[in-house]
Amino acid sequence: MADQRTGSAGSAGASTAELLARVSDQISRLVRDEVALARLEMTAKVKRVGTGVALLGGALVIAVCGVAVLLATLVLLLALVMPAWLAALIVTVALFAVAGLLALLGRSAMRRVGSPMPDEAIDSVKTDLHAVTGVIQARRNGASQAAQMNGRGNT
Repeated sequence: MADQRTGSAGSAGASTAELLARVSDQISRLVRDEVALARLEMTAKVKRVGTGVALLGGALVIAVCGVAVLLATLVLLLALVMPAWLAALIVTVALFAVAGLLALLGRSAMRRVGSPMPDEAIDSVKTDLHAVTGVIQARRNGASQAAQMNGRGNT
């Protein structure tokens, strides 16, 4: 008897129910194997992404420290021509002004996004669902009309 995976010689004498059972088992096995493969692949990718995120986080911390030192340098530079407290105040006000501007721009960008729902994907699924139900209804209507035609022709 042939291997069930190939379905050649063993399928010749099998009943329709046996063939459907084999197909169902093979599809289930295929789906399980594909899900397992996807899981392994995603696990490996998540590990690589985690390493990248950690390195980027470290770079961000060091960059923030660099910006702090740069701002201290700016305060010290301004302190050469004015009192130190005034230099620190000017740098602080400038930083808050930049932060406020970035906050306003960020809020504006967030408002333009709109709903967090994937509207295009939802519309696409609805369209697909209507198309499938339309085909099913058309086939049902065609089958019932054919049955009515057959019933009229026999009487």
